[in-house]
Amino acid sequence: MAESNETSSKYSRQTLFPPIGVDGQKRLRRSQVLIVGCGALGTAQANALVRAGIGRLRIVDRDFVEESNLQRQMLFDESDARENLPKAVAAERKLKAINGEVEVEGVVADFDHHNGEELSEGFEVVLDGTDNFESRFLLNEISIRGEIPWIYGGAVASNGSTMTIVPGRTACLSCLFPAHPQGLHETCDTVGIISSAASWTAAVQVAEALKILLARWDDLHGCFLSYDIWENRFAKMRVRPNPSCSVCHERRFVYLEGRGPTRVSLCGRDSVQIYQRGKRRIDLNELRKRLEKVGPVKANGYLLRCILERFELTVFPDGRTIVKGTQDPALARSLYARYVGG
Repeated sequence: MAESNETSSKYSRQTLFPPIGVDGQKRLRRSQVLIVGCGALGTAQANALVRAGIGRLRIVDRDFVEESNLQRQMLFDESDARENLPKAVAAERKLKAINGEVEVEGVVADFDHHNGEELSEGFEVVLDGTDNFESRFLLNEISIRGEIPWIYGGAVASNGSTMTIVPGRTACLSCLFPAHPQGLHETCDTVGIISSAASWTAAVQVAEALKILLARWDDLHGCFLSYDIWENRFAKMRVRPNPSCSVCHERRFVYLEGRGPTRVSLCGRDSVQIYQRGKRRIDLNELRKRLEKVGPVKANGYLLRCILERFELTVFPDGRTIVKGTQDPALARSLYARYVGG
């Protein structure tokens, strides 16, 4: 079927780009992409992909829009924050207004080992918009077991990083990080972020996704890329498949089996406790310096307690954390990832 004049005009500048062309645009119109996480990375990814005219986009996110998101999460506005709309719902509304030809589905859910494979089924590529390594290792295992390409991305402070994983063609995330990173991890809520760091990361992720959708395998960058956009430092590292990798070689899927580093359980009234299965030592003095920027902190040699508006975090040196103010395990995991890192 010939493209309509409206469709042809909408993508005319993109089809002039030789690696895409008219035939490539038709292929994009039949493509299906999943984005997990709808924060700074996910909103930028979704905006670019919908404007590029992909066929179907699903966005999965468990969080709500807050005023502090507006500085960098481009699909949201002040009315979304006032209404505390779920990010997936607010994003779906905006994206449908941007391009009504794209089938957009916002899913309000905690992407985890219970639903991750089902939510990923049928998609050609998955983009990482998450904020923690546990979710990324889960995405990696879903990718390897389901043979679905995915594109890792992370942005914090002024630094962005990304890596493209194509099962059978490239190294996987566990080839680069054989184990869950230990110690404290910087997060946007403890050290901040400038929007340009997220924009750079998302732009590279989207470009890689388009190459995958168009089967332009030789055009993939094939590296772990990192760019500090403030300090003007760019790093490029070739990552080769690890012949002893526990995931892509030995095919052990501990995150998919629910045996990742954290366990979550209800802990009395209105509290959730997060346990560390492996060894993870937390430097409470360093964590105190970070959290004092966001709320009152009390600490001793045994624990640290921080008040975050209606929530309270109690962190122990072994990484065990009690989140007071909720009985929702997904919300507790989100707060843990934001303020402790994981």
